[in-house]
Amino acid sequence: MPAHEGRRVIVTGAGAGIGRAIARAFLEEGARVHACDRDPTALEHLPGSTEDDLDGTVADVSSEADVLRLFEEAMDRLGGLDVLVNNAGTAGPTGPVETLDLDGWRRTLAVNLDGLFLCARAAVPALRRAGGGSIVNLSSTAGLHGYPLRSPYATAKWGVIGFTRTLAMELGPAGIRVNAICPGSVRGDGIDRVIAAQAAAQSVSEDAIRQNWLRQISLRTFVDAEDVAALVLFLTSDAGAKISGQALPVDGHTEGLSSGGDTSGDYPRER
Repeated sequence: MPAHEGRRVIVTGAGAGIGRAIARAFLEEGARVHACDRDPTALEHLPGSTEDDLDGTVADVSSEADVLRLFEEAMDRLGGLDVLVNNAGTAGPTGPVETLDLDGWRRTLAVNLDGLFLCARAAVPALRRAGGGSIVNLSSTAGLHGYPLRSPYATAKWGVIGFTRTLAMELGPAGIRVNAICPGSVRGDGIDRVIAAQAAAQSVSEDAIRQNWLRQISLRTFVDAEDVAALVLFLTSDAGAKISGQALPVDGHTEGLSSGGDTSGDYPRER
């Protein structure tokens, strides 16, 4: 029997990139998935899904009203909850801190941090009723090392790890484990757009940025969204039942960051 047969799962930011790979992986393992994305066209189809196994809600996770509606619709369909994957996020602005505006800073924190808080707050009562479960929050290697020219994003991703470890302490007695995953540079269209923004901010070529990133990864390769999804499946399975409060990189081992060594290029737009 697949490891997640019958499990009830919510995945935010599931319309593209890492979130899409995570939703697909759970479906392939026999889970029932309720997906969320702020782009209505992004939820139309996930390969390998059936109508009975997959449903979705168009929602902005930084909106309290949207999150309440998301969980109301998900609970009506799933009847309960075993796993929450907080994947939705935004890259935020790129540039030296003195050039950034307050609105861009606040929006980055609202999506990447407020969204986690709102979704976790809504999920915990359902997880308690289920007798336990798992929350996985998507951070980044920027949340471990910092990230020049991306201060709002790095700050938010550091906050994700602090929230994760605190929530693990708070919810552990209820049998709810909470972990963070820290992807490095994730191959795909998303990272291409992030590289383009970084190159423009530094007035260098996109290839120079790409090669600089690769030189700072021990394995000299970007990771795939499926690599992140595989770790999510493990952490939320019975095999990961004793793992909580951790921030686990999937990055080929980031040796260090200069102005352009990371990260999670999965957030070219708000999701």
